[in-house]
Amino acid sequence: MKDFDFEEERIKREIQNLDAKRVLIQMPQGLKPEATRLVKIVEKMGVLALVSADPCYGACDIATNEAESLGADLVIHFGHSKFVKHESVPTIYVEARALVNIYETLEKALQLLNNYTKIGLATSVQHLQLLNEAREFLVRSGKTVIIGEAGRVEHAGQVIGCDYSNVKSIADEVEAYLFVGGGLFHALGIAVSTSKLTIVADPYDNRAFSLSEEAQKLLKQHWACIEQAKTAKNIGVIIGLKPGQKRIEDALKVKELIEKHDKNAYLLAVREVTPETILDFPTIDAYVNTACPRISLDAPGKFSKPLLTVNEFMVASGEASWESMLKKGLFEK
Repeated sequence: MKDFDFEEERIKREIQNLDAKRVLIQMPQGLKPEATRLVKIVEKMGVLALVSADPCYGACDIATNEAESLGADLVIHFGHSKFVKHESVPTIYVEARALVNIYETLEKALQLLNNYTKIGLATSVQHLQLLNEAREFLVRSGKTVIIGEAGRVEHAGQVIGCDYSNVKSIADEVEAYLFVGGGLFHALGIAVSTSKLTIVADPYDNRAFSLSEEAQKLLKQHWACIEQAKTAKNIGVIIGLKPGQKRIEDALKVKELIEKHDKNAYLLAVREVTPETILDFPTIDAYVNTACPRISLDAPGKFSKPLLTVNEFMVASGEASWESMLKKGLFEK
């Protein structure tokens, strides 16, 4: 896989510096094809390498519990930047920067930004090294470019699935956003969080497109879920068991609020929140998810019952308005 930088030499140095003897390799689905090659590199150093075959959705999903149970003395986590403040097992993060050309894609994106002068620029961690090229291209094209400071994430201009603080911090200064990278996941979060035109420059499909229709469709779906959840009598409160998703105090506050409204609350601890998980509890009418808020992104299409973020539940319970919830963030903690 030549499209990403796996920093093999750095991995070797880190293993030597930490004198690691048993290493757990963890990576998201798209990078897993490289796992066997990386195992060979590590084992040539006389180190035992294990691969986490479980799904991995972000650095909040760091496999430290698995590493402890396997006796690993180092986790090598690929594809994300640091998120958990303190890991119980030494952990190194390899961001796996993309090795792609974006010039043609930027030209296509520029056509969609003809009527906008002030552009906010953002990306996911794999494409951070492309931001300077994108900024220079836009400036040469007569645009004013603004990149939000790092805020709660590791890098300026970076967005993650549950944190759009840096793009929101510049919302009053820009007219539209350009997201450099593949897929809809992160860019859709920008569009929903800022309520502004968001253009995607996707170097993998070599295309540029607007997310305005998708963002409006998503908001309508989530409004329908909130309305449906208002009539729920029995509500499950989901507590995530992954290190960066375990928010027990938030779950207890939600439980207290549910009971304040004379409804029944049930605390459910789970590692993977899937449509199949909630089928095991037929008497529960709706769920409030205190784990990864972006799980709720797919809720209208995949889950058979309303699955609300904490912010959405505040609207359903009458404790907050739809407008204030959007300002705070549909998918943000």
